[in-house]
Amino acid sequence: MEIKSILFPTDLSEGSTQALQYAADLVKFYGSKLYILHVIQDISDSIGWYVPHPSIDSLYKDIVKDAQKELDRYGIEELRKTKNVDRIVIKGRPHEEIIKFANEKKIDLIIIGTHGRKGMDRILFGSTAAYVVRHAPCSVLTGRFPIYKG
Repeated sequence: MEIKSILFPTDLSEGSTQALQYAADLVKFYGSKLYILHVIQDISDSIGWYVPHPSIDSLYKDIVKDAQKELDRYGIEELRKTKNVDRIVIKGRPHEEIIKFANEKKIDLIIIGTHGRKGMDRILFGSTAAYVVRHAPCSVLTGRFPIYKG
């Protein structure tokens, strides 16, 4: 099996960082390119309101800038010996953007953590990982990691 490219979508949570170790190990083993993707949820899509365009554009500009700074620092320790890493921040619906990115970049493997939500949380928040597993153009490695209390 040849894995030239791995996509690691992250919400930058501590649980997601636990999944990063799998991506780091597989990237080193296969000599793959690693894409770390963070998708900023479209606010107007989430709340269903109309927000004046200049206000929302300014807000997104700040959010993207801050997210990119955080993503640039994300996983430094786990990936210290990994050279071929792209860190990307985009806006949209996370599950849709992950699938779109995987198709466009012809990704060979997606590694994504799950939160293990149940009941009402699952209904309210949905499952990005479950959607990705169902619709991905490639294999998907999912991991359920410890729940962290902050």
